[in-house]
Amino acid sequence: MKMYGFWILIFIFLSSPLLSQQLDMFGYFESQFMAARVKSEILQMQSNKMRLDFESIQNCLHFGANINAITYHGKTDWIIPDYLPDRVCKEIPASIRSYYVLTFENELELDNAYVRIAFHKWDLTLGKQQISLGSGYAWNPTDLFNQKDLFDPTYEQPGHNAVRVDIPLASRLNGMILYAPDDDWNNSAKLVSFKTGIGRFDYTIMAIEKGWTFHDYTAFYGFDFQKTVETRRMLGSSLVGELFGWGVWFECGYNRMQIRDHFYEITAGMNYTFDFQTYIMIEYYRNSMARSRMDNYTLNDWMRYLASEQKALNRDQLYVLIQHPVSDLTDLGLNVIAAGDKSLALLPTLRSTPFENVELLAYGNLYLGKESAVFHRNLGNGGLVRMRIYF
Repeated sequence: MKMYGFWILIFIFLSSPLLSQQLDMFGYFESQFMAARVKSEILQMQSNKMRLDFESIQNCLHFGANINAITYHGKTDWIIPDYLPDRVCKEIPASIRSYYVLTFENELELDNAYVRIAFHKWDLTLGKQQISLGSGYAWNPTDLFNQKDLFDPTYEQPGHNAVRVDIPLASRLNGMILYAPDDDWNNSAKLVSFKTGIGRFDYTIMAIEKGWTFHDYTAFYGFDFQKTVETRRMLGSSLVGELFGWGVWFECGYNRMQIRDHFYEITAGMNYTFDFQTYIMIEYYRNSMARSRMDNYTLNDWMRYLASEQKALNRDQLYVLIQHPVSDLTDLGLNVIAAGDKSLALLPTLRSTPFENVELLAYGNLYLGKESAVFHRNLGNGGLVRMRIYF
């Protein structure tokens, strides 16, 4: 009944005579198939996604929103200990293994819905909106709102409810203030940043305070894992520009924690397109909160990493992307992700636009690492195929 009511409201909203003349509608349909060989089994899952975007620009007002509807089919419940090293999972009693599950459930959500008002000397944005911070490709130390999928770092991120003010201060100098409310003031996100440019480089400095939730995956409170919310204060900066024909970027953040040890994150990268059209990108990432040795990985480390509560399991990681156009419509590439525990993930990729408004992505994933490493074989070698049709 809730789903029917949601669509009735959307129908009334779109049927408004005012909006029918001023509102642009567009979006895409996406179908994705994934398969992985885990031990002796081949596991499969398919998802179908419809995204519908709305946009209206009227003088000083800009309204934007999008609705996502996603269905999942096949293997939708993944018992996480089945794919982790035996050394890590031996402390989990068999009777509660089913609590450690990653479930993909059908979704229907208002992903973004915001209005931007352009005043004389500043802009105000209210509502559920994109918050994209940092210059890194695979990792963003200054982004406390999102965590990227290493196998698909450019995939769209969810919206976040916030109030944002953008203030042009001078030529190539802009300020931003953002407040994302949570259940109380201490857990709410407060951000102040300044962005400027000198020559071929853009620089950003920022300060963020935000609540950070950690679960203890070895202890239960009722029918859920115990959790702790602590205040995180981050001072960060980022740089992006061009040097000797190479694109370069750097990003760092120092985090003062309320309970846990303070830590820092840095990422640095470069990219270049050769005359023969081959593109190469290299990015290094360090997270001092993560473990330096795979023998020290705990169940909590693995679960927090897989649940996107922390960005890394191993302290040092490297991302290499090589891509070359084999035709006007198709690129072939290879992504290599290496961790400091001497494990690798290899992702051969194909990207193509076989028809107008149609995109095709396919990649395979091969893990090369010991059982306790970040990219170990138990995670399952396989691949993914995605087709997206825009309208």
